Amino acid sequence: MARILVLGAGLAGLGAAILLAGDRHEVIVVERDPAGPPPAADTEAAWSGWQRRGVNQFRLPHFMLPRWWQQVREQLPEVGDALRAVGARQVNLIDMLPVDRRGPIRPGDERFDTVTARRPVLEAVLSAAAEAAGVTIRRGITVTGLTTDGRTRVPRVTGVLTADGTAMAADLVVDCGGRRSALASWLQAAGARAPVEERSDSGFVYYCRHFRSRTGEQPAALSNLLQNYDSLSAITLPGDNGTWSVVLTTASRDRALRGLREPARWHAAVARYPLIAHWADGEPISGVDVLAGLEDRQRRLVAEGEPVATGVVAVGDAWACTNPSVGRGASMAMIHAGLLRDLLRETDPADHDKLARRFDEASMQVVEPLYRATVWNDRHRLAEMAADAAGTAYRTDDPRWPMSKALFAASLVDPDLARGYTSIAAFIATPDEVFGGAGVAERVIALGMGAPQYPLPGATRGELLAALA
Repeated sequence: MARILVLGAGLAGLGAAILLAGDRHEVIVVERDPAGPPPAADTEAAWSGWQRRGVNQFRLPHFMLPRWWQQVREQLPEVGDALRAVGARQVNLIDMLPVDRRGPIRPGDERFDTVTARRPVLEAVLSAAAEAAGVTIRRGITVTGLTTDGRTRVPRVTGVLTADGTAMAADLVVDCGGRRSALASWLQAAGARAPVEERSDSGFVYYCRHFRSRTGEQPAALSNLLQNYDSLSAITLPGDNGTWSVVLTTASRDRALRGLREPARWHAAVARYPLIAHWADGEPISGVDVLAGLEDRQRRLVAEGEPVATGVVAVGDAWACTNPSVGRGASMAMIHAGLLRDLLRETDPADHDKLARRFDEASMQVVEPLYRATVWNDRHRLAEMAADAAGTAYRTDDPRWPMSKALFAASLVDPDLARGYTSIAAFIATPDEVFGGAGVAERVIALGMGAPQYPLPGATRGELLAALA
């Protein structure tokens, strides 16, 4: 059994800690934000009174995909039970669709089940579950660097240094510090080579607002949770205890749409989209929160076939992060944490070089394709938004993009394709798996290839700009 330090008490860090503690490792979570969570059952205290300044998306909309829920049910059933107990919303992405799109519910549709809640509620539940599993959570501790066994070409990390000068020893350090992880600078300060990184501005800005029901009823979903329109995307997300959120996503370079940060203009814009307008008919429990300046980034701790350091791994957003509007980050972090847990079952952390190499191999084999697919979609969507702003049609030599758009259009009229499209959005199938089905490509071409660029009813760019004016 190993002594493991997990850096960060977010969704990734807590999920990883529970998995590792389940294998009887001694797990200590180190979190820089000082305040502990409220009792897991006090959802209103979690929402209104808990501040997490180290997580810039803490009070922004979250939705847990069916892929995440599958992992929780299989590996962390106690978390699932606790979420239900505090009022997390149980939904099925197919059942939410209008019946004329999905047809009758079928055997197997339970794969679209999930349970979701606001981020503070999720973290409070996970924190309580981690402590119940034997995890030690130490809050208010700022990590400032790493301890190593010496300044060698490939230093072995032996723990961390904290702001008060304390050294915390570990057999393995697991960085779950998210998008703001400082691991690269810590490694170089310790004498290691720089990790292999690729990064670029994600290119999106998010205008978000949370609501509470005035009647006890949740808004009806009239289409998929994520909907693309001329110049923007809209996201409608159920939450816990009669709450929900609405997000308008635009290209960060589209200065003409920056008025969406103002509540009156935000509401005027939402009103122009018939399938989501009623989602703004609730009691606002937040202003219009804006999230921008995010990066697509991947960080590998193996360069040219050799680890830059051993005794440390990066998991979740600390390893790779993308556009949050597709909601895949928590699922990818759980997948990644499961890889680490499984690897530690057969590799002793003392065999630190082997562990570093094998975790990199597993990450590249399993998680890296998920990251690439998300970035691929984002690049095309940004280019399409840029064309919208310029008043031109988006053209690409990549045939997969028009086929992906045709699949959505076809899903509006074909219940089988509605399930295919939703399985991709739910993160439980890849596009290759969906299009590999018998006759799927032919039906998509026949039903969707001639559809309008944006088949859902909504504002044109000119109408959107007029609403903002």
